[in-house]
Amino acid sequence: MSPKTVRKKGSVAAAVVWMFVISLLLFWLPVFGPLIAGLVGGKRAGGVGPAIVAVFFPAIALGVFFLVFSTALTGMPVVGLLAGAGGFLLAASGAGMLLVGAIVGGVLA
Repeated sequence: MSPKTVRKKGSVAAAVVWMFVISLLLFWLPVFGPLIAGLVGGKRAGGVGPAIVAVFFPAIALGVFFLVFSTALTGMPVVGLLAGAGGFLLAASGAGMLLVGAIVGGVLA
């Protein structure tokens, strides 16, 4: 008998890419565009936990990006911290329906 092959259910990186591309393509649907992108991304993530990580990973990455570069440009860590927090909050504020769709898609996976 051949050994059992275990197939990985999903990937957070693939889910992030799918959510980004579908969100760009469906930008003209205010509520249903992010919902559909979240459904597809959550299904590609393979579960609820990875789907939630896939939703918030771009917001966290943007916050870290702002933190590092604004600290480097100004030389003041407090300014970098404020810019990073602002960037994270701005990116995370638009993730409501994307998060709902990702949770439903993760449950369906």
